[in-house]
Amino acid sequence: VRKLLSIVFKGAAAVVSARTYADFTNEATFEIKKCDTFKLDEGPATQVVMTRDEGLQYYRTMQTMRRMELKADQLYKQKIIRGFCHLYDGQEACAVGIEAAINLSDHLITAYRAHGYTYTRGGTVKKIMAELTGRRGGIAKGKGGSMHMYCKHFYGGNGIVGAQVPLGAGVALACKYQGNSELCVCLYGDGAANQGQIFETYNMAALWKLPVIFICENNGYGMGTSVERAAASTDYFKRGEFIPGVRVDGMDVLCVREASRFAADYCRSGKGPILMELQTYRYHGHSMSDPGVSYRTREEIQEVRSKSDPISMLKDRMLSNNMASVEELKEIDVEVRKEIEDAAQFATTDPEPPLEDLCNHIFHNNPPLEVRGTNPWSKLKSVS
Repeated sequence: VRKLLSIVFKGAAAVVSARTYADFTNEATFEIKKCDTFKLDEGPATQVVMTRDEGLQYYRTMQTMRRMELKADQLYKQKIIRGFCHLYDGQEACAVGIEAAINLSDHLITAYRAHGYTYTRGGTVKKIMAELTGRRGGIAKGKGGSMHMYCKHFYGGNGIVGAQVPLGAGVALACKYQGNSELCVCLYGDGAANQGQIFETYNMAALWKLPVIFICENNGYGMGTSVERAAASTDYFKRGEFIPGVRVDGMDVLCVREASRFAADYCRSGKGPILMELQTYRYHGHSMSDPGVSYRTREEIQEVRSKSDPISMLKDRMLSNNMASVEELKEIDVEVRKEIEDAAQFATTDPEPPLEDLCNHIFHNNPPLEVRGTNPWSKLKSVS
C-alpha cells in the first residue's frame, strides 16, 4: 500500500509540475480606480490591459525592492549600514508603475528615498547594497551612501529637501534644447511640496513648456508630520496652479503605470509640464532614526498592509485571473531572497575604498589637484 501511495503521489506531483505556460491566461483587462484631474479635459484610462509577462516582471521587481529594503533595515540595526538611510517599502508600485510607462533613455531624479529607483534605473542589488555599506564595489564606489546613488539617466538621490526639482527642470530643458523627444521625471515628497523652489520651478517649466513630469509621492507624512498639519491644501496635484494635474492611487501599480503613460504622452506632445500626485504609504519611519509609531498607530500601518499592499494586490489579481500559479510566484520569492542574501554577503565582505581614493572624481576632466587629507599635513591627489 505504501509503495502504491508513493507512486500515486509522485504521479500527482508530475502532473502539477507538468502544468505548462499554455494553461495560463496571457493577458487580462482590469478596471482601475479613476484618477482625479485638474485643468484636463480627459484623464488616464480606467480599463487597462496587463500581460502575464508584465505582471511577472512587476511582481519580481517589487519583491526585489521590498526584500532589499528589509535587508537594509536589518544591516542598519546591526550597525553595518551607518549614517542616513530612508527606506521605500510600501511605495514600490510608484517606482515600478512609472518605469513601466517611460523609457530607460528618459531621465529621472528623486530625493533621498532612492534605493528603489536606483534599481529600476539599471543599478544592481549587489552594487546598491555595497553602496549602503560604503564599500568599493558600491554604485558610487562607496562614497555616496544611501542618499547619493546614480546611474545612467538617473541623477540621484539628493539630500536637500526639494532641491532635486529645479535640477530636474534643468535636465528637461536640456531635453528640449536637444530636441530628442526625451522627458524628465522629477520626484519629491509631500514634505518638500511646500518648498518655495518648487513653485519657482513650476513657473519656469510652464513658461518654457519643459517636458517634465513633476511627481509628488504623497506618503502621508513629511518626516513625522501628517500632511493635514503641514499643508493648508493637501490637493498636491492642484498646486501647480497653471500646470494640469492628476491624483493617482499610488498603491496600485496599474493605476500608476496608466497615469504615467498619460503624463508622458502629454509631455512628449509639446504641451509642457504636468503634475502627478501619487497617494502612497511608507511602512517604515521617515528614516532609520524614526520608529514611525509616535505620530501614527501600529494599527494604521497594519491596516494599510492588509488592505492596500501593492505586492499583495498584484499577486491577487494575477492568481484570480489565472495569470500565474502560487508555486511560480513562490519560486520568484525564493530567487529574490537568494539574490538579496548574496548581495548582502558581498556588501559586508567587499573592502572599503582606500584612503588615496577619497578625493577622486571631484571634478570632471580637470587636471589632478592636491587636497588636504585626514590631517593638515597629509596631501591626497585627486584624479578625475
